[in-house]
Amino acid sequence: MLPSTTFILLWSLALFSLVSLSLLYLLRVLFHFDMVKSEFLHHVGVNYLFAPWISWLVLLQATPFFKPKEVYFLVLWWIFVVPIVVLDIKIYGQWITKGKRFLSGVANPTSQLSVIANLVGARAAAQMGWNECALFLFAIGMSHYLVLFVTLYQRLPGSSSIPAMLRPVFFLFLATPSMASLAWDSIYGKFDTSSKMLFFLSLFLFLSLISRPALFKRSMRKFNISWWAYSFPLTVMAIASTKYAQEMKNTASHVLMLLLSGLSVIVSLVLMIFTAFNSNSFLPDHGDDAMRSTSNQRSSIV
Repeated sequence: MLPSTTFILLWSLALFSLVSLSLLYLLRVLFHFDMVKSEFLHHVGVNYLFAPWISWLVLLQATPFFKPKEVYFLVLWWIFVVPIVVLDIKIYGQWITKGKRFLSGVANPTSQLSVIANLVGARAAAQMGWNECALFLFAIGMSHYLVLFVTLYQRLPGSSSIPAMLRPVFFLFLATPSMASLAWDSIYGKFDTSSKMLFFLSLFLFLSLISRPALFKRSMRKFNISWWAYSFPLTVMAIASTKYAQEMKNTASHVLMLLLSGLSVIVSLVLMIFTAFNSNSFLPDHGDDAMRSTSNQRSSIV
């Protein structure tokens, strides 16, 4: 019901934000490569290397300027997917061969970002009509998701944990099956039983998380950039609920769609407001105590 101009403005704002962040990180690579190397070797930081490629692919699928089967879409898809596959080979290869990243020791909720990246790439490929490439990425993502899901459930002794401030990333548990349901819907051409099962899994995980507010109590005491981990999973689940409602066409599914969509919009707006009012907290102040506080905050964000 929104005018097309509103959608274009929102998409342009997202593009501007992503381009700005990408350029800033590129400067980090050029002038502080040692810090980037440390992120790659960190059991949490390495998973965020998938985040920009996920963002670019999601933005590409929503572009209002050209269609999926046009050459621009194809070229950009390859540009964004190749880094994902390279990271897959590096990280998953170490999981298989028990290299520096032994899965039972480094598994944490952010590890699901690698799976989400494959599923987003698979959905984009399916929209172009490249079902073989879509199945390739879907198979890689889901096979490793099954192993990762079991590993995260077991919580083996000695496994690497995440800081309390990063506990919002637990919501990635519901982002992965939601994105998988959307990817399979694009590949198969219908929100079939498999897509519904994945959506129901994400819904169950969502209910499991919101029923344990104490888990997020420490991370919610003071605003942190990690709060943005709430928005993407809720948005993906809302989109999946839309596909489910379109398939079922009954009152219950439409009510569920409206609830999840409304929650997604409210959370995103609240996060924008909190980020705007707390932007000064990310800038270093003069003085040793302020510098130390900023350093600790950056470490928790990474």
